[in-house]
Amino acid sequence: MKKLVNRPEDFVREMLEGMEKAHGDLIGVNYEPRYIYRKEMPQGKVAVISGGGSGHEPMHGGFVGIGMLDAACPGEVFTSPTPDQMYEAGKKVHAGGGVLFIVKNYSGDVMNFEMATEMLNMEGIPTINVLVDDDVAVKDSLYTQGRRGTGTTVLMEKIVGAAAEWGKYDLKRLADLARKVNVNGRSMGMALTPCTVPTAGKPTFELGEDEMEIGIGIHGEPGRYREPLATADEITERLALAIIEDGPYTRTVKEWDLDAGGWKEFELTDPPFQPGDHVIAMVNSMGGTPVSELYVVYRKLHEICEKKGLTIVRNLIGAYITSLEMQGVMITLLKVDDEILEMWDKPVKTPALRWGM
Repeated sequence: MKKLVNRPEDFVREMLEGMEKAHGDLIGVNYEPRYIYRKEMPQGKVAVISGGGSGHEPMHGGFVGIGMLDAACPGEVFTSPTPDQMYEAGKKVHAGGGVLFIVKNYSGDVMNFEMATEMLNMEGIPTINVLVDDDVAVKDSLYTQGRRGTGTTVLMEKIVGAAAEWGKYDLKRLADLARKVNVNGRSMGMALTPCTVPTAGKPTFELGEDEMEIGIGIHGEPGRYREPLATADEITERLALAIIEDGPYTRTVKEWDLDAGGWKEFELTDPPFQPGDHVIAMVNSMGGTPVSELYVVYRKLHEICEKKGLTIVRNLIGAYITSLEMQGVMITLLKVDDEILEMWDKPVKTPALRWGM
């Protein structure tokens, strides 16, 4: 294992210490329990919080700041944060408007965020949890029931964070917007190499020099296919068409009902993409892929979208949701309307994403 680490068991804490020293104008860090919080929290706004295992940086901690997240809860590498982290983070940044949890659909994250949702509501802090389950690669996989939460998480955090900051949305309206982003976003990724968790000291899976894994998860979970290495254009086409041609997807979701004071279940359906749709496209490095290669992928993605009648109106190209040093790429397409696009364009100032300020 070759990594810039000291003791593997100190990795997350030392990462947080570095973030705090580098971005102390924007964020603070609480170390017990661990959470990253926004330094200046406007009164009255809904607090937007997310979190998950470390190793996916800059998501989530790098997106804490103005116009995006108000707090993020980092677990150990690829390990869900604990309910007390979300609970204490919620109390820290609650400014009178309640709390919205953005939760990736992994079993540990779902369970622990649900517990924190109950705890905060019992404390008198209105809290709603909204899932992200956008990965078209597999229906059920390691760590999850249903589709995994992947790239759409980043887009949701930006759009919902802007609506809370600049649009002054209340909690229920913000949750509605988050659901709309989720059902209109789809992602799929692939790996050229595995990654190595510092405390494990060995790769998360084995992959030959001439092999690639199509449809991986962000924790190194296996995907749809393992097959011989292909060209960048062929890989892009495999991912893009799986997203664009994905049919309607219906599932049952569980959220806290503020009016009833308890859990409710209801169905959500993702509509398929249609010719004429406008989309935000994200071409994301899994951690080890250079930006030059991402632009090769974007070039082909743009061509495919045009052929399918989709217009890319905004793009994001770089490392935003990673899997440590994994080489690979994830494509995310999000169908937009005027509301979503307006909030995407609003100013943002975080350690990892900035424009308009």
